This record gives sequence, structure tokens and C-alpha cells, in this order.
Amino acid sequence: MIEINKLNQYYGQSHTLRDLSLNVLEGDCIAVMGRNGVGKTTLVECMMGLLPAKSGSIHFQGVDISHSSSERRASMGIGYVPQGRRIFPLLTVEENLKIGLPARQDKSKVIPEFIYELFPVLKDMLKRRGGDLSGGQQQQLAIGRALVIDPKLLILDEPTEGIQPNVVNEICDIIRKLNTDRGVTVILVEQKLPIARRVTDKFAILDRGSNVYSGLMTELDDKLIKKYLTV
Repeated sequence: MIEINKLNQYYGQSHTLRDLSLNVLEGDCIAVMGRNGVGKTTLVECMMGLLPAKSGSIHFQGVDISHSSSERRASMGIGYVPQGRRIFPLLTVEENLKIGLPARQDKSKVIPEFIYELFPVLKDMLKRRGGDLSGGQQQQLAIGRALVIDPKLLILDEPTEGIQPNVVNEICDIIRKLNTDRGVTVILVEQKLPIARRVTDKFAILDRGSNVYSGLMTELDDKLIKKYLTV
């Protein structure tokens, strides 16, 4: 589905991604894990074209997208839910959702009904401004906006951060449903180990800007947790 090969990125003088390679297969549901500052958000922003990679390559479904715009990547079927949600607070829920429609391959101007089936609260609040929603509702809106393009790959950067527990559970269930029922390939950046284990089947651990270990979630043992994930 998406293949990253020897990706390098810098932030000032800091080498944030170091020859990072990662291969995500179609149908995968994988957690990208690691302590703060190891390059997780930098990686997904490079995948979405929000940061230009200094070197290395990114292929999506066999096509080199290393220098493609973020709009082009979205139109190819890559959905992105950024850390911190980044909805438009002065726009209505409906307007926030419609922002993604131009990236649809079929050029439909209608918000897909399955988004309301996943998030009934959004249908109830279509005319409310995004900034008037609770944190959990805003996160649901951010996910719904990414789903408007009916993505083949969905990238979520810490979607449960700062969300009340009941909504966290709902979001976890929806991510699993998207993967198992709709066949969406999922890359989940997640700090919380219980959530990663609940939602994903595979994992990749980043450390100092490199992918130091990838495998099945059942292989994530205490030794790896202590070495790479424990603060």
C-alpha cells in the first residue's frame, strides 16, 4: 500500500528522520509508536506532503509520491487526521466536512452517508460551528472530514489525545470497523499502549528518527516496551 524507503528529514540542525524505512501492506492496521520527539509526527507529515523529505522515497500503490502535493495525495486516497484536530472553528460542521469533497476521485459533492452512520452526532449538529463542539465531538469531526474522500489509507496522529474516555472507546471501535468492515488501511500514531493494542494488529517503533523494530502486535513484549516506550 505505502512504502517508505530511507527517508531523511531535518528540523534546523536536528536530524529528525534517519534513513527511515517502513512498508505498510494493503489491509494493515498498524501503530507507529515511540517516545516524544522520536519523529512520529514528522513521519506522517512527510507521508502527507506537508513536509518535504530531504531524501528518500515514498511510494503509494506503486506510484512515487515523494514530490506530490498534499492535495494530490488526498485525491489518490490518503486521508489524514492531524494531531490536535485542526478543524475550522468558525465554519459549521457541514462546511468542515465539505472541505474534503474536492479531493474525491468521483467528484461527488455529497457528504457520504456512512460518515453519519459512524458519527450520528455530526448529523445532529450540521449547522453548529465547529468551535462550539466538545473536544470529543471535534475529534469525530476531524475523522469524518478525512473520511469524506472515502480513503484507501487513513493516517491518524494521536486521535485519542485529550478526549474523554467514553469517546475514546467509540473512536477505537470506529477505527477497527473502518479497517475490518470497509477495508481501509490504517496507520495510527499512538502513545498509549492499551489503545494501540486494542486497535491495531501490527506496530513499528521509532527511536531517534529510525524504525528500530516492526512486527505483529503479539510480538510487542516487555523488553521492547521498557527499552523504547517507557518514559
